[in-house]
Amino acid sequence: NGAGATFPYPLLSTMTVEYNKIHPEIKFNYQSIGSGGGIRQHTEKTVDFGASDAPLNEKQREAAPNTVHIPITIGSVVLAYNLPGIQKGLKITGPIIADIFLGKITKWNDPAIQNLNPELNLPDKEILVVHRADGSGTTFVWTSYLSIVSPEWNEKVGYGTAVQWPLGIGAAGNEGVAGVVKGTEYTVGYVELAYALQNNMTYAFIQNREGRFIEPTLDSTRAAVNAIAPTLPKGDQSWENVSLLNAPGEDSYPIASFSYLLVYKDLSVLPSMDNAKAQALVDFLWWAVHDGQGYAPKLQYVPLPRPVVTINEETINSIT
Repeated sequence: NGAGATFPYPLLSTMTVEYNKIHPEIKFNYQSIGSGGGIRQHTEKTVDFGASDAPLNEKQREAAPNTVHIPITIGSVVLAYNLPGIQKGLKITGPIIADIFLGKITKWNDPAIQNLNPELNLPDKEILVVHRADGSGTTFVWTSYLSIVSPEWNEKVGYGTAVQWPLGIGAAGNEGVAGVVKGTEYTVGYVELAYALQNNMTYAFIQNREGRFIEPTLDSTRAAVNAIAPTLPKGDQSWENVSLLNAPGEDSYPIASFSYLLVYKDLSVLPSMDNAKAQALVDFLWWAVHDGQGYAPKLQYVPLPRPVVTINEETINSIT
């Protein structure tokens, strides 16, 4: 039994179905309830593993001692929009996104947006902001990015799996935000890339650290990971300061993130755990970070690069 992040759900769902075909005696139940819920259930020991796009902070690590982080996949968060007649590729910067979500830029044809897109005839329409209503790793990634690029956002709103939004409509899950944006004209929201592509949504090209407007793709997300791979901690250390956001590199997409499985290093702390289940879980984790990565690209997730797999191998081998 697992619970948590909606961000990796399409991949985790595929992995568990495929693994069940090879091992029909192993059944999975993963509840896609958001990273906040995954951390809570992991801490309360009501699931065998949690999933979160936000690594545990110091307080959360104290509440769930001996938790290891296993990066399971890498994705990116996109600014999705619904502008009749306008395709993907609206150019935008991080500070402008922050001003939209702060309510300082309220019209689609605001000069700040129009000047970056002189070839587009942007409408004189109110921008309707859509955000997550639940505790969410996607929100953690999004608000962490806005906190890096906008001092005002950092001061007034900050970052976390849930924040006090200055304005907008709330929706549950990546699915919920995707549904509202897809179904409502002149909206803007943030969703994981896989959801944007599955739902044929239009999304922005965001300016990166080097000043280039980058389309969110597997390659531009991978570029961000490769930039920081050499600096990663071990699985049983703190991952609180690990960030792929605004990574250096000409081709790096600026809003990329790991998604983590949260597992206890000693599985005997879980009331529902026995030897057979513990072995099954560890075997699945090993498969997921190796063969399971083969399912990532067609679902628009980046397979784990070799340095990350090596860290995961050490971590999984340490579980008792």
